[in-house]
Amino acid sequence: MFLSAVLLLGACNSGKQTATDADAAVSDSLIIATHPTFSGDSAYRFVSEQVAFGPRIPNTRAHARCADYLYQKLRELCDTALIQQGLDTTYDGTPLVMKNIIGSFNPSAKNRILLCAHWDTRPFADQDPAEPNALFDGANDGGSGVGVLLQLANIIRNKPLEHIGVDIVFFDAEDWGDPTGGVKNSYCLGSQYWAKNPHVSGYKALYGVLLDMVGGKDALFAWEGNSLGRARELVFRIWNMAGKLGYGKHFINLDRGPIVDDHIYVMGLLGIPMVDIIQYDPNTSSRFASYWHTKSDNMASVDPATLKAVGATLSALLYSENQQWKPQ
Repeated sequence: MFLSAVLLLGACNSGKQTATDADAAVSDSLIIATHPTFSGDSAYRFVSEQVAFGPRIPNTRAHARCADYLYQKLRELCDTALIQQGLDTTYDGTPLVMKNIIGSFNPSAKNRILLCAHWDTRPFADQDPAEPNALFDGANDGGSGVGVLLQLANIIRNKPLEHIGVDIVFFDAEDWGDPTGGVKNSYCLGSQYWAKNPHVSGYKALYGVLLDMVGGKDALFAWEGNSLGRARELVFRIWNMAGKLGYGKHFINLDRGPIVDDHIYVMGLLGIPMVDIIQYDPNTSSRFASYWHTKSDNMASVDPATLKAVGATLSALLYSENQQWKPQ
């Protein structure tokens, strides 16, 4: 299937030309050869450092300590950083103190890219047949996306993006939802809160990318249905770019159907088109990994090579975007 590289941009600022599809394709091809190298080993270390705190369940000491760690990392790497704290109640009546952790590069830039992942851990391993009430590490489910974005922040810190701004948001309380699916909007509490109360009044971005479960060994990433519905051209652009980088074995051309994840609330409440890069496993009933929401979701489930495939693709996307917004 021919996938054209199409750029989701409107009219440019004064002094800049509107980016065309051809411009995007040319720029993508150039940046693929020159974008900064992404270290999967460094991203893996960032995952390991999160897991070392213990399960990152809201209202626990491990959660509070990891929040401080993530804030300090973003404060060190980004131009600005903050913790957005909010209150909510889970489907089972548990009051939560949520902490969305946010870092920004080039905060004054009008043209912005939003990068997101959730950082919390589900409070029970409900998919584990032996111990459904056990706690688990959440290395892939939560930790992997954060690890990739921390390493990406490390890259941007060393090679700034002069012509665009980037906002990294680590959403809290994504995973404390109703396992039966009977309670509407019980998942993604942190992203719902942020989308209703963005850290910048009137926040806008050209588009966003959400990472969820992006570290599994030999993981597959198929097109997510809500992303196709609201950000179709961006989906094709990212998957096409991954293929050109040599990661086509991970980014497969297949519609997996829609998933409830943080991106749908950002799209629905703020109107920002978003793509969800999330693991797809055709061999499980959940269509996620076999260790999803089980005690086996630990560091053994995370592979630096997969982290690199996702991170390198995002790196190429960002530096291509930066080139396209360079004043003519």
